Amino acid sequence: MNPSHFRDLVSGRRRGVGASLLRTVLRAGSVPYGWAVRRRNRQFDRGAREVARPEVPVISIGNLTVGGTGKTPLVEWFARQLRSRGVRVTILSRGYRAGADGRNDEALELELSLPDVPHLQNADRAASAQVAVEELAAQMLLLDDGFQHRQLARDFDVALLDASEPFGFDRLLPAGTLREPVSGLRRAQAVILSRADMLSEPQRSAIRRRVEKLAPDALWGEVQHRAAALLDADGGRTPLAKLAGQRVVAFCGIGNPAGFRHTLAALGCEVAELREFPDHHDYPRADVDALATWAQESGAQRILCTRKDLVKLRTPALGGVPLAAVAIEIDWLSGQNELKAAIDRLAEDALQNDVLADWAEDAEELGA
Repeated sequence: MNPSHFRDLVSGRRRGVGASLLRTVLRAGSVPYGWAVRRRNRQFDRGAREVARPEVPVISIGNLTVGGTGKTPLVEWFARQLRSRGVRVTILSRGYRAGADGRNDEALELELSLPDVPHLQNADRAASAQVAVEELAAQMLLLDDGFQHRQLARDFDVALLDASEPFGFDRLLPAGTLREPVSGLRRAQAVILSRADMLSEPQRSAIRRRVEKLAPDALWGEVQHRAAALLDADGGRTPLAKLAGQRVVAFCGIGNPAGFRHTLAALGCEVAELREFPDHHDYPRADVDALATWAQESGAQRILCTRKDLVKLRTPALGGVPLAAVAIEIDWLSGQNELKAAIDRLAEDALQNDVLADWAEDAEELGA
């Protein structure tokens, strides 16, 4: 079942006796999952589980739902903000479905967009944090997809809500897309609605009111994802204007294809077909050959994918049809100034602590 079919099922959009029975089974499956998640959160809330505290500040960026909230562009934004303030930042992630080289698609994608920011992937992120501080001299850690990773203490917790399903259909996995109950938002210092341009102002306000009841002190932000350029396998960029009037086909292997569909609809080209693959799809040779045949037979002038897909394929064309990823950037609709002010405070702490550490080390060497 591809991601869209799964969401059609759990949202109730898919009708019929079979779909109803399957939803019943999935809801039964969500009961033990919910029990385990709530028990784990209670243990952390009560201090019954150990939490590692790194020597430097930590910003965590994550989400309540599984896959596809548009998190990577926000991680990039935070990393660039910190670098612009002179902070040495390292990104930590779990490395889900990493390849033989120890990196997954997200690592390859971030390496392409942030070549001056180290990225460590390890399921034991406390160990990664220690490496980042001791070996890479990191002054700040950026925890990617860390909202549920509570073993590592953080100084600023950011939770993303995707406009297409902000509260995961109000059901836990596998009956919905929630990783944990919505009440988990109370831990957040900032809540950001991604792809907010998909919703009307009243709809966005309704989401904000619900969030404020759960996390009244959290900063609120809204962003939209803007297609910035076409990116080829060698890192070259082509203006989006080149797509005007072209017939294209597209594919993606991401958690929530609705966001990519929304992006494609605004490109000014004719999208003949979109094929979906599971999140973090590896694209074995059989899939690459099938995509090449499909592209040839479609009569398309170009084939489009996400940057997450392109970094795994690393080819300029499929079936003789030029391949390009749609590079995405975020535009702030609200909350940018408040988030920047919070980053300023965290950056100041990181830089000040580092200065004090250097001074103490120098003083010790001089015998002070």
